[in-house]
Amino acid sequence: MKMEGTSLLELRNVTKIFKGGGVYGGKEFRAVDEVSFSMPSEPSILALVGESGSGKTTIANMILGFLKPDGGDIFFKGESVTSWLQRKPKEYRRKVQAVFQDPYEIYNPSYRVDRILKLTVRKFNLAASEAETMRLIYEALEALELRPQDVLGRYPHQLSGGERQRLMLARILLIKPELIVADEPVSMLDVSLRAVFLNYLEEFKSKYGISCLYITHDFNTAYYIADKAVVLNLGRVVEIGSMEEIVLRPLHPYTQMLISSIPLPDPKMRWKERLELRKLQVKEIRPEKGCPFALRCPHATKKCEEVKPPLIDVGGGHMVACHLYG
Repeated sequence: MKMEGTSLLELRNVTKIFKGGGVYGGKEFRAVDEVSFSMPSEPSILALVGESGSGKTTIANMILGFLKPDGGDIFFKGESVTSWLQRKPKEYRRKVQAVFQDPYEIYNPSYRVDRILKLTVRKFNLAASEAETMRLIYEALEALELRPQDVLGRYPHQLSGGERQRLMLARILLIKPELIVADEPVSMLDVSLRAVFLNYLEEFKSKYGISCLYITHDFNTAYYIADKAVVLNLGRVVEIGSMEEIVLRPLHPYTQMLISSIPLPDPKMRWKERLELRKLQVKEIRPEKGCPFALRCPHATKKCEEVKPPLIDVGGGHMVACHLYG
């Protein structure tokens, strides 16, 4: 299925339902509930921000084709991802690559670094000879400030966490996809290495034209790297806007809560304001109707608990799903 438009990636009313257990009593629950957003065809970085359990990784897995939506559709370059995976899966895998939270888990521990990279070149037919293969590998490693003589011939477990993440980026640089889906890529890195990694993502965008869906719970890193943000709460989009606008003028109470929880860089200063959130029973965490944040929101009314607020544009492409702005 093809659609009109110039978006690189578009989610249209995407829903994913899982069979619940434990506190959900075996009922079905919507991990992702009618989520819609898009990325432009021009290189960009979009942050998908939300707490654990907001549906971020589920969305990533659907974009990557590991899960199928139960409703709605996902389009890449105007064509359904389902169609891509049915008709030309290898081409889709080359165009859309993933960066995961733990780089160690994706590598075969019995393969040395050079074999990992050679298999990548071979799988996607990136070189016509062994000499060209090694030239591409050397160029990719050096672009990520990895010394080929130090990493080639070693096993992944012999590399530091930062080196493994840069090795994953070197592998991506070999492939040169059009979209990177990066799921919490810096959460396991030391703070000193996070900016370095994010700078590489920015360089991929500016130098190679590679877009990135940057998935995180951390507004600090999102603000550092992203052009635009989509804020998720319990599987629903509650706010969309430019990164600058979202951070400096958050509208939804949930976004305000996330922003207010960012620690101040000055240890002598304290938070000046706090959001007083309602106390919840565990069984109330995922409401079936209304606003997903209603049970925690200090501004909630009966309408918030009963009626799902639509996502409305309040100006300049800044969108919010909240009855306060209805």
